[in-house]
Amino acid sequence: MTPPLKILHCLGTLNPGGVETWLLNLSRHLDIANFQFDFCTLGADAGLYAPEVLQLGSRVYRCPRHPSSTLSRRFRQILREGNYDVIHSHVHFFSGALLRWAALEAVPTRIAHSHSTHDGKPDSLGRKAYRRLMSNWIQQYATHGLAASRQAAADLFTANWPHDPRVAILHYGIDLQSFRSASNKVPPHRDRIPIPGGAPVVAHVGNFVTPKNHTFLLDVAAQITKRRPDIHFLLIGDGPLRAPMQARAQRLNLENNVHFLGTRTDVPHLLRQCDAFLFPSLWEGLPAAVIEAQASGLPCVISGGITGEVAILPHQVTRLPLSASPEKWAEATIDSLHRGKLDPQTCIDALEYSDFSIDHSLSRLLALYSNRLVHARAASR
Repeated sequence: MTPPLKILHCLGTLNPGGVETWLLNLSRHLDIANFQFDFCTLGADAGLYAPEVLQLGSRVYRCPRHPSSTLSRRFRQILREGNYDVIHSHVHFFSGALLRWAALEAVPTRIAHSHSTHDGKPDSLGRKAYRRLMSNWIQQYATHGLAASRQAAADLFTANWPHDPRVAILHYGIDLQSFRSASNKVPPHRDRIPIPGGAPVVAHVGNFVTPKNHTFLLDVAAQITKRRPDIHFLLIGDGPLRAPMQARAQRLNLENNVHFLGTRTDVPHLLRQCDAFLFPSLWEGLPAAVIEAQASGLPCVISGGITGEVAILPHQVTRLPLSASPEKWAEATIDSLHRGKLDPQTCIDALEYSDFSIDHSLSRLLALYSNRLVHARAASR
């Protein structure tokens, strides 16, 4: 009997986020007789998804980046003991180091995956030198490159990526079944959110980190409530900037209209209860949250810097530059509420035949793993 293909995914943590949820959904749909997903987390903790990943039959290895003196030794030990066929790295520029160590351990297939258009760090001399080194190592040691969007590909693999046969775009797929099963019934705990019956609700899904631009989002919310004090906002997610944003909401007198829900596992049900989606990110690779909002039938107002690939149903999506004032964003959001929602089932049907279903995403990824391994084994003979 042929043993399953062994893939080690490397990422910061298994806490809820776009990439992490995508990987969890892939794991749920995986043919475990032929493929084994394991995970190596480089952050301070394994993450909230770790228990479910373990229940699905995966291993989760802790390999914190600090102290850095032990990182290389620990990671290479994991590779040797795991005897992996594929290393799939999701940590942007640091993929260069991981793939270099994987090459030294003779892992045949080594994938760098770009999920963002920016590493979120200031352009210091030291950072620029680090990016150059990591980019050189990715070019040297990656057997394949994947990117969530064309912009994400250009950031990690340079503007010449379309001419590199190793690099391809792989759009995120979402689990459409969870959106099909989402009902109009009030989901658990939603009845405890102090929102009057019939009040319009605007949603945002994203962790409280710099790229999500919550400061601007709250400024827009303040302008919206000046015009429409009946509108409420659900902010779904958690992170280091949550407490400062809660304090900012109080200073803007938004504490009765803005509801901080933290990390949630019932996002499809919550989105079904909302009326519009607001997403003014500073940068993104390809935000899965905007795909989920479209699957829920919501009109979306998003920043113009986000790749147009995310507008799967273009008539649902309004793009605005971040240079536009909060007043302009408020007007666009109120206009989207006036346009109203689309039938969610119709939206889900449309997404099912696009790149953005989990089945399509998984089949492409597994074909890549299998094909790359066949070529790698042939080359080693």
